Amino acid sequence: MSPRGDLSPLFVTLQFSATTENAGMRLDQALHEHLPEYSRARLQDWIKQERVLVNGAPARSSRVLREGDRIDVEPAELPPLRAEPEAIPLRVLYEDQHLVAIDKPAGMVVHAGAGVHTGTLVNALLSRFQSLSALGGDLRPGIVHRLDRFTSGAILVAKNDAAHRALAALFAGRQVQKTYLALVHGNLQADGRIEKPIARDPRHRTRMTARLGHGRAASTEYRVLQRFAGFTLLEVRIGTGRTHQIRVHLSSIGHPVAGDRLYGAPAKKEIRREIQPPRERFFLHAHRIRFQHPFTGQPLEIESPLPDDLRRWMEQL
Repeated sequence: MSPRGDLSPLFVTLQFSATTENAGMRLDQALHEHLPEYSRARLQDWIKQERVLVNGAPARSSRVLREGDRIDVEPAELPPLRAEPEAIPLRVLYEDQHLVAIDKPAGMVVHAGAGVHTGTLVNALLSRFQSLSALGGDLRPGIVHRLDRFTSGAILVAKNDAAHRALAALFAGRQVQKTYLALVHGNLQADGRIEKPIARDPRHRTRMTARLGHGRAASTEYRVLQRFAGFTLLEVRIGTGRTHQIRVHLSSIGHPVAGDRLYGAPAKKEIRREIQPPRERFFLHAHRIRFQHPFTGQPLEIESPLPDDLRRWMEQL
């Protein structure tokens, strides 16, 4: 890939032509070879934001280049090296001098990453609370565990480093009981348990999979709460906290979470019009967290009620 642009100043559009060596190479790989000062993740962000054009048109990271392809890159301003406070409303479920539990709405990212640098839970926390644990670094202050972007519900945050260490130890020792509510496609006839290792899907890097037979051990239990025509409402408990664990495990037994297209839920056009799911939302809610308070020793149960959009969704069934 031979440059026809200049990195100075930073935001001037760059132009490259794919050479013989670049032919057959993925777009993101070729960009990273030529722009090693930027991470692969940052270059992929630019591709997703359509700041990278191939022959004048947006392209995917996986686009295979041909010799002579013209690549235009419009660099974006670098995200901050530390999270900044933003006045975003938060619903507090529990708070003491050591920790706080937040009712995270669906659509909110927990911390910066994957092209999202503002509007996160961390930005809101920094505005609401004067002090948070620093062990997670400048981009993840207070964050001990996470929820997927489109999963709502209870999430714990450490106010200081001692609380962060104590909560992390509880999670590592599987002494935190996390209970979710999930609506899945199909009719599950009985309660069950899923024990399947989870790994990154080698074909779709944004997905995880339980089909490979190897990966990180993962355990999920579910209990049937209510059955509907074509759907089942479950109470789900996880003994491990793997990426996308509940979504992957339920999909692996043929019952994907309702609305979760990434893991096999039907497209909207395949679902009855009267029960269309909310836009950009799947039915998974972190309903309850139980643990022994690491400093007082008292049992603590924090519960997040089912949000209105999911409640309305159920009323349609």
